[in-house]
Amino acid sequence: MAVVNMSTVFSGAGLRHSSIFRKAASIGWVYRSHRPITFTSGKAAGYSEPKKQDQECPSAEKPAECTDAEKQLQEHIASLTKENESLVKKVASYQDKYQRTLADRENVRNRLEKQIAEAKQYGIQGFCKDLLEVSDVFRKAIESVPVDTIQQGSSDLKNLYDGLVMTENQLLTVFRRHGLVQIMPEIGEKFDPSFQEAMFELPLPDKEPGTVAHIIRTGWTLHSRCIRSAQVGVVKD
Repeated sequence: MAVVNMSTVFSGAGLRHSSIFRKAASIGWVYRSHRPITFTSGKAAGYSEPKKQDQECPSAEKPAECTDAEKQLQEHIASLTKENESLVKKVASYQDKYQRTLADRENVRNRLEKQIAEAKQYGIQGFCKDLLEVSDVFRKAIESVPVDTIQQGSSDLKNLYDGLVMTENQLLTVFRRHGLVQIMPEIGEKFDPSFQEAMFELPLPDKEPGTVAHIIRTGWTLHSRCIRSAQVGVVKD
């Protein structure tokens, strides 16, 4: 049986372990010596710093770019402000035109309503003027018969006279029903050119100048509008 020399075995193992240790130590030294160099070269290459630089404006280029953007924004705001002012003026103009149009339409509506009402009231004005001539004929026929003749005359004449008076009264009632009123001037009252027409002047010293001295024909109003002036004689100044 072979005899193994244990000292030889241990010495060989020790040599192998010492070489391993030396290799590991050399590797560790290299790692330790190259780690700062690797970190420094990585920092110089710019692997982590560019992120911070992207968040901040550069000292040379970024402020100019920010200033241009602000100028563009200010110009845009100024343009929008001018456009807003223009639109406000247009709205005010349209509102003024709209209000004027409403006022014009309201005036037209009121004017048309007034014309319609006047047409209803004064539509019979021409017909009334024609009937006034009939009333004048009745009045002249009644005034042409003396009172003494009626009292002393026959009953037929009195009946005819009474019939004329009744017809005139009925005609005046119909006139008043439709707004036709007689203008009856009085002697001595002040002359009114709105409802009276001066046909002549009389020099009467005992009368006040500018007053009614004689009545020729009565006047008429339709719903307070004079459609025929009363004809009168006036005292001369």
